[in-house]
Amino acid sequence: MKILKEFKHFVFRQYRRREIKKHELDYLFWECTLRCNLNCLHCGSDCLKNSQIPDMPKEDFFSVLDDISSSGLSRNLTICITGGEPLLREDLLLVGRKIREKGFKWGIVTNGLMLDRERFISLLNAKMSSLSISLDGFELQHNKLRCNSNSFSKAFEAVKTAVEFSQKGFLIFDVITCVSSLNFSSLGKFRDFLIDSGVKRWRIFSIFSSGRADKNLEFLSLSKTQYRELLDFISFTRKNFGNKISLNYSCEGFLDDYELEVRDYFYFCRAGISVASVMCDGSLTGCLSVRAKDFIQGNIYEKSFSEIWKNGFSVMRDRRWAKKNKCQKCSFWQKCLGGGLHLYKSVDSEISHCNLKDFLT
Repeated sequence: MKILKEFKHFVFRQYRRREIKKHELDYLFWECTLRCNLNCLHCGSDCLKNSQIPDMPKEDFFSVLDDISSSGLSRNLTICITGGEPLLREDLLLVGRKIREKGFKWGIVTNGLMLDRERFISLLNAKMSSLSISLDGFELQHNKLRCNSNSFSKAFEAVKTAVEFSQKGFLIFDVITCVSSLNFSSLGKFRDFLIDSGVKRWRIFSIFSSGRADKNLEFLSLSKTQYRELLDFISFTRKNFGNKISLNYSCEGFLDDYELEVRDYFYFCRAGISVASVMCDGSLTGCLSVRAKDFIQGNIYEKSFSEIWKNGFSVMRDRRWAKKNKCQKCSFWQKCLGGGLHLYKSVDSEISHCNLKDFLT
């Protein structure tokens, strides 16, 4: 079994090398606003009700899409509209329709607070094809993490509506759960709750040091023992409940024996390789979780997206800079390439944590 997995990883590394060399854009995040109607303890970008950075005008983002189309950067691009809370934008329906007119698929990530049935149907009519709703455990846990007593009830109503329409084949839908010390002990019951509610796709993330979450790490983070138990839970769920719910762990880092046990795929940080993000102020990065200054590749108000994509992002496509400190002599380097970029404050910094060495050994 070990030999088979090693062979699979060898084949995967050849595939990864080709993907990096090709760097064809498949997925584009648009941080359409930094305003948010919640004040979550684990927020990675410290979004507020009133942001000092104004929403990006939709016309400016449309110019990016026109540039992508004319330059042939992508054959099959999906746009994920996120924030902040994207539903705070009053022009979201116009945005969605225009994206479809330009030939791209689109979806949103939302906290669900404003996603009532009427709004949901209007988004479907604007050709929304994918939806992710955050649900971080049961009511008490979710509301504490989200700092809002109505958050769970609103989000769960949105989940029920999404389940209804996803079962009819109108969209791809999943629930996103951030696992913390608040909800860790009830994950099994919460899994059963999601299954009973008709949820078919579930993604689990863990807390990392960014934005507002950085101030709450000590309070929210899992212990070393809990982290291993989390991966065991995910593996167990995939093996025993896979016919009822599809569960994947985030792409945070290489996990050795847990590779393919907790995800459908080997660990691969695709930021700047097949994934890009347009931030609210026009800055370009690979993934919206990768916000450190060293990883910002340019700005759409200074250069075209296509020019930056073609000539930038070398720090993400060539990871040799990360082979230092604890990574310098690590035997897993070829499989890991230094972990997730969101775990670095700069190219000169030490990775904030290594999932494998800090939690699993």
